[in-house]
Amino acid sequence: MKQVEFMGKHEVRCDGCGQIAASYDTVSYGSIERGYRQLCSQCFNQDVAKLGGLDKFEHAKFAPVGLVDCDGEVHEFHFRTHLFGPGVALDAFELRDGEPSGYRFQIIGDPEDDLLVLLGRLIERIRRALSAKYLTNSEFGLQIADRVVRGRIEWDDSEDGHVPVLVIDGREITWKDFGRMLMSFEGWQFQLNIRDKSEEF
Repeated sequence: MKQVEFMGKHEVRCDGCGQIAASYDTVSYGSIERGYRQLCSQCFNQDVAKLGGLDKFEHAKFAPVGLVDCDGEVHEFHFRTHLFGPGVALDAFELRDGEPSGYRFQIIGDPEDDLLVLLGRLIERIRRALSAKYLTNSEFGLQIADRVVRGRIEWDDSEDGHVPVLVIDGREITWKDFGRMLMSFEGWQFQLNIRDKSEEF
């Protein structure tokens, strides 16, 4: 009797080890000439380490961690490790409907760094970020709390990428809604700083 295996819509079978992995924890790896393979993070990191002569690199898989924000709400963060030649990226993100969403953070380290130490630094960064809120609810709806806003720029499917959606305080804010919030500061000046996702504010 043939055994039937079911995979969820957010799961992919790794072409390296054959294991089923979450889609957010896989990489399409290869080239046009040689074709592409879907690899889980562990197989991808092993290949990159081998190509880079990083014999001491060991892939680390970390369990999700729940962290509390300044309003007492718990946010569960999942982690992903990616080796990229001269560095290693450790990502932390929330999941919504099986995909990364909400708060997202990244830290870059040296491939020879202790990944547990890197994880500790990333968790401290997340704690600092969760200790502040940049939006507040008022009688006029959602408003900028204290003249400073920090967040992330993301693609907005509903706008075909013509304008972004912003992720502020871990929630998606449309460009139109953000513009409405800015209008309470009509006539004021502003400064816009854009930073790489691995940099801390």
